[in-house]
Amino acid sequence: MNRHFLLLFSFFCLIVGATSLKCVTCHLRTPSDHCRRGFGICLAQKHETCMSLRIYSKDVLEISYMVCQKFCKNLKYDFNNRHYIHKCCNSDYCNFII
Repeated sequence: MNRHFLLLFSFFCLIVGATSLKCVTCHLRTPSDHCRRGFGICLAQKHETCMSLRIYSKDVLEISYMVCQKFCKNLKYDFNNRHYIHKCCNSDYCNFII
C-alpha cells in the first residue's frame, strides 16, 4: 500500500512541477544590453504570476524589471516625468517581451 501511495505522490509532484508557470527574472535590464542583475528563471508559486515593470522617459524605455510576483496587478502611472507600466501575465516567459 505504501509503495502505491509513494508512486502516486511522486507522479502528482511531477505533474505539478511540470505545469508550474515559468517567468524570467531580471532586476536591472536596459534596452541596449542584456540583464545586468538577477538574470534567471523563477517558478511561480501559489497566487503568483509573471510580472514586468517598465520605466519610460519621454516615450523611450530606460529600465525594465522582471520577476514572479504575488498578487500582481496591471498598473500605469506617471511620477517625476517618467511613465511606469506594471504588467502581469500567465504564460511561460511572457514577462520577457519588451
